[in-house]
Amino acid sequence: MPDTDPDFSLTDNTLTHPVLTEVLAQLAAPRVHPTAIIEANVSLGRGTSVWDNVHIRHDTTVGDECIVGEKTYIAYGVRIGHRVKINSMVYICTAVTIEDGVMISAGTIFTNDRFPRATTPDLKRLRSSDPDEHTLPTRVREGATIGAGCTIGNDLTIGRFAMIGMGALVTKSIPDFALAIGHPAVPVGAVCRCGQLLFRYTAGRPPARKRVECGACRRQYVFNAGQVEELDGATTPPPRAGARSVT
Repeated sequence: MPDTDPDFSLTDNTLTHPVLTEVLAQLAAPRVHPTAIIEANVSLGRGTSVWDNVHIRHDTTVGDECIVGEKTYIAYGVRIGHRVKINSMVYICTAVTIEDGVMISAGTIFTNDRFPRATTPDLKRLRSSDPDEHTLPTRVREGATIGAGCTIGNDLTIGRFAMIGMGALVTKSIPDFALAIGHPAVPVGAVCRCGQLLFRYTAGRPPARKRVECGACRRQYVFNAGQVEELDGATTPPPRAGARSVT
């Protein structure tokens, strides 16, 4: 942009040029594929992308800079934070809350009723699909990753920066920073914020106490009785392989 343009200001870092303002607004606006179905009272954040054949039910909130992959279904009243990646063909039911920075891989299914029935006991009437006392919540905490093809139970929490291995069946809450795999999913290790595996252990036999440093970003943690505590913030050293114990 020429310096002589009277509508363009660099001195105070403020863009006042009408064309640039319009372009920036278009970039920030949610992008919705024409085949997607977005019902009433859905809130889509700035820069969020909704791909083909997605269906988002009424009164759901999706934060800024999210990606909702093709053929995904999000039920009514779901709360999704900022910078969440939802891959293709994910089913997210009512009573699910997904915090910031979560990744949900393709084919993941959430549930909200432990003992569902289609009808009343006499088989004469369909049960209502509205939430009731049997509808149980699920929360996925910030930074967590859920691998492809997982099934997520209800009345549970997946912890901060936890990582659920592909194909897992999650029936109980998973601690922060835990690596959990299997049917049912059980913790078998710990992972860093950056996704690097810190260490593994035999299911049901976690180390009593362990201090470890991430080999990729050098964040430090203390593992104690199945719980992980962060010791410091991020650094930016050259990458190194693996993680190492520092005590």
